[in-house]
Amino acid sequence: MRTDLSNQPKLHLAYFAHSFRSDWNNGNAHFLRGLMRAMGAMGHEVKLLEPASEWSIDNLRQEAAGQSALDEFARIYPDLHIDTYASAQADDLLCACLREKLHDVDFVILHEWHPPVLAQLLLQLRDELGFRLLFHDTHHRASSSPEQIALFGLERFDGILAFGEVLRNLYRERFGLERVWTLHEAADVSVFHPQTAERTEDVVWIGNWGDEERSAEIEEFFLRPATALAGIHRFAIYGVRYPPEGLAALAQAGVRYGGYLPNLQAPCVYRSSRLTVHIPRRQYSSAMPGIPTIRVFEALASGIPLISAPWSDTEQLFRAGDFLFVTNGEQMQTAITHLLRNPDQAEDQAARGLETILARHTCDHRAQELTQICQELLA
Repeated sequence: MRTDLSNQPKLHLAYFAHSFRSDWNNGNAHFLRGLMRAMGAMGHEVKLLEPASEWSIDNLRQEAAGQSALDEFARIYPDLHIDTYASAQADDLLCACLREKLHDVDFVILHEWHPPVLAQLLLQLRDELGFRLLFHDTHHRASSSPEQIALFGLERFDGILAFGEVLRNLYRERFGLERVWTLHEAADVSVFHPQTAERTEDVVWIGNWGDEERSAEIEEFFLRPATALAGIHRFAIYGVRYPPEGLAALAQAGVRYGGYLPNLQAPCVYRSSRLTVHIPRRQYSSAMPGIPTIRVFEALASGIPLISAPWSDTEQLFRAGDFLFVTNGEQMQTAITHLLRNPDQAEDQAARGLETILARHTCDHRAQELTQICQELLA
């Protein structure tokens, strides 16, 4: 889905991310890589900025597969050129550094995973250089920790990008902001698409432990079904930050733990399994319904049947039958057994989910939406 920009102005855009290079406990990198690739393919000029050293990339470098993951990113995304800066330097030096990088841009987008001091520097440069400044929120802090979000001075920004309608409404009602647009995450189908692979697992889940935000949900919707079906079906989990008690629970349930999985290898892992599950963090099933997060888009784009723990699709992003919803662990076990016993039905479901992704939820779709938002601000 490409948009003809022959009669539209080319945008000069700079995007500040915690990291594009590292996806270690950084699901934001998945979507942002694809979105920026799609913006560039539309003809826009895109600058990608991230700190030279930060939490995600520093942890990635400690992984055995860390360097190979960075090499793979460079190989698969040769069109994304990352400009790093030293975030720890004095504010005046950082401001001078960023002034040089931003002197010719129309828009700067700041992702929410940054310190508020960077927002203040960018506001200062916005007033000096005249670009439009947008804040991009793909997290739940505006709901769970609004006092942290208040430190960014968002009332001075030119607009907010929120990854769900419930978050958009929260910014309008709780923070009193008017220029807020919904920009959902989506699948980068240049990477996530059906692949042929030997089936080595029956059920796989790719997800991180998450600071007790879903440990009970992992127990109910994955470990209990795995325990009940041990010896019948093969279960595997990939992710990071699993504490010793979490790893012990996986072993007791007979679940194979694969550790850190570079996201660019996820499509192959999906296709080597017969189905996958989605276990949302508690915030997205209760306080912020309607936001599926990136794994749903990526799994469906990979052409694998999906069973999801509870969340409310209040925006009707998907059609009935794109995947299965269950409300408790017993239903999850029943749904897993049913799909594994009925492979034709599972394949039909996977094909339907993929069809919806290609029709509505690719990074090309979101690049067009972001372009329209920017053109609205320019007007």
